[in-house]
Order: sequence, then C-alpha cells, then structure tokens
Amino acid sequence: MTTQLQARWDLLLLLSLVLLILMYPVMDHGDITRLLLGALTFAPVILVTIRMSQLKSWIWPTFLLMSGSVIVAAVNTFLRNPILTGIKWAILAVFFALSVAALFRYLQNSRAIRSEHLYTAINIYLMMAVQWFALYSAIDVFVPGSFHVSTSLATDRQTELLYFSLVTLSTLGTGNIVALRAEVRMLAALQAIAGVLYIAITVALLVSSYKQQSLSNETVEDK
Repeated sequence: MTTQLQARWDLLLLLSLVLLILMYPVMDHGDITRLLLGALTFAPVILVTIRMSQLKSWIWPTFLLMSGSVIVAAVNTFLRNPILTGIKWAILAVFFALSVAALFRYLQNSRAIRSEHLYTAINIYLMMAVQWFALYSAIDVFVPGSFHVSTSLATDRQTELLYFSLVTLSTLGTGNIVALRAEVRMLAALQAIAGVLYIAITVALLVSSYKQQSLSNETVEDK
C-alpha cells in the first residue's frame, strides 16, 4: 500500500510539473490569469512537500521554505513589491534545490525499479528546470538587464525565463534569449552540465538497480 501511495504522489507531482510548464505561456498575462498561474505554481511546491514528508528527515527544511514562499507570495499579491518578488523566487530556488537533492538521494539508494522510481527520475529533471527558472527569475529582479531577449519574441518575461531554463537544461540552446552578465552565463553553463550529468548518472543508477533486482529474483527462483 505504501508503494502504491508513493507512486500516486509521484505521478501527481509529475502531472503538476508538466501542467505548470505547458500553462505558463498561456496564463502569463493579465492580472487574473497571473493570479491563477501563481496558484498553479504552488501546486508542485505543495506536492513536493508532501513527498518530502515521506522521507522524514527532509520534511522540516522543505516545510519551512514552502511556508516562507507562500507567505511572501501572499503579501506580494497585495503590495506588488519587486523586492518581495525576488525574495519569493530566491526561496523557491532553494526549495527546489533541496528537493532535488533529497529525491536524488532516494533514487540513488533504491535497490529495485518500480513505477515510483521512474516517476521520481522524471520529476527530478523537471524540478531542476523549475529550480533554475526560479533562480533566473530572482536574478532578473535583483540584477535587471542580465538577460537579453530577441525583439521578435512576443512572450512575457517569466515565460521567457522558463523557456531559457528548459532549453539550457536540455542543452538545446536556440539563442533567442541569452545571458549577458558573465556570472549568469556561468550559471547557465553549470545548468547545462548538470542536465547532461543527471541523465548519464540516472541511467547508470537505474540500470544498476535493475541488474540487482534481476539477480535477486534469480536467486530466489534458484532456491
């Protein structure tokens, strides 16, 4: 039952992350739609916190970060302060970074491959994209002019940064949005390296766990 419950939470988290990425360009305009988008943004945050509660030792840091981001976002809804906006994105970047580390450790310690492990592997990759998106959003607030966007684009600022995070993580790099400051360029390069290394390491971990699972099953059958 516990395994099935974990798989359901992982699947819900996966669906919320995919929905967030798909709906961002659709809802990133207008006050009402942006308000709904803010609620949609915190759906994976809440689901990640619930998932972290199953890992026990990670629950308090993630819960405190989640609470802090929700409080700052709620206050910023009424005050419309750019500093609060930057703080919200910075907290979310730390939140997702901690969550990625925790879930990757869980994946690393697995000795069998089940559906929740596959969901977790995909969730980590998408959360890395959201993590760096939050980081870029915080930088864009505190250091304006860090990114240059092609004038031919008609999308909104946050959508552009999410797109930049996704294409950088996947090393697609189309070039229609670029980092101007040297520090941000190095961060983008680190994200691309992290994306490549994550895929390589995760595939190796899953293959290793699958082999161990197969050997264990063969040993049980021989007995």
